[in-house]
Amino acid sequence: MTSSVPEVDIEPSGVFKYILLKLTISDQGKNEEKTLVRGYAKCNYHVDVNDLVTDELNKLKEKGSFNEWKTQVLGGGRIIHDPANKNIKVYGYSQAYGKAEHAVTVELLKKVYPDYDISWSDEGY
Repeated sequence: MTSSVPEVDIEPSGVFKYILLKLTISDQGKNEEKTLVRGYAKCNYHVDVNDLVTDELNKLKEKGSFNEWKTQVLGGGRIIHDPANKNIKVYGYSQAYGKAEHAVTVELLKKVYPDYDISWSDEGY
């Protein structure tokens, strides 16, 4: 069920806001959970990122990928993605959702970007 939803979906480059969230999918009495990282430059606020996630999941539901879903935003922050230097930095917090556990975000990013230098900091907004 959760295999149709990638763990990480972020901008290919730039500085942008991101959220860390827990997805629970229910289908035929079975529940699956997955932690997701989502970040998009077109989003001025962390809530806008969450709105895009909602749209993404509704489309998958309409396609029949699963019956029901719910999310819980675990926090947010910012990401600097520099593909030329294979570097990602995770930092900051969300005024709406609080600070994400950046160490969890970094572990998820490392699965998708194994050859990158990925770090995090509690500094900055």
